[in-house]
Amino acid sequence: MTRLDAAVPPGISVRQLCLTLNQQQLFSELNLEIAGGALTALLGASGVGKSSLMRVIAGLTPPTSGQINGSDGLPLAGRIAWMGQQDLLYPWLTVEQNVCLASRLKGEKADRDLAQHLLAQVGLSHCARARPATLSGGMRQRVALARTLYTRQPIVLMDEPFSALDALTRTQIQTLAAEVLAGHTVLLITHDAAEACRLGHHLLVMGSTGIETCPPLQGQPPRAADDISVIQSQATLLKQLSRLAG
Repeated sequence: MTRLDAAVPPGISVRQLCLTLNQQQLFSELNLEIAGGALTALLGASGVGKSSLMRVIAGLTPPTSGQINGSDGLPLAGRIAWMGQQDLLYPWLTVEQNVCLASRLKGEKADRDLAQHLLAQVGLSHCARARPATLSGGMRQRVALARTLYTRQPIVLMDEPFSALDALTRTQIQTLAAEVLAGHTVLLITHDAAEACRLGHHLLVMGSTGIETCPPLQGQPPRAADDISVIQSQATLLKQLSRLAG
């Protein structure tokens, strides 16, 4: 799915989810609704199970019990795109070829028109024939973002995709991501309260006892980092994180 597609995508429905790994129970009877067509940011202390939850939602880790479906009642399989902390670009492929990787892996003809459209969206049309080694960290993450969108999936899972970038580059790509992901169902894991408050339509905090919702955010993302409502939301969010971590 891209901005070319107008249909509102499904949300994510988690019901009575339990996960035990290496004899350690990460969560039990977890219930969660992720809104369709919106970006939901999930925060929590390290080791609380955020990434494990995302892997279960993505179908990469089987749950011990429970169900995960789209809000339309259909399975999520085949409707999810993933963007992680590392860009994982293939160094021997050009930027455009990396964007079209999904087609290559399926043995299908690459949709070069779509790839060029997405590269234009992320401001990298001039780099289509470049190799990843010639790009900065921020540019590489923009390629990874375009590659994620190329799959045209309605649901996007993002596990700290901007955490390795410097502050200025991170702010710039946050703004870009909010724009190009508009209309998708996005679940973003982050440890950055400012990032969550800038980008999120909804905020969730995960603790050892489950997941709590946060107070509604004012305005629409991407919000200005120095907006007073964003600063106030950060303070509230940090208090909630401290309480659940304690």
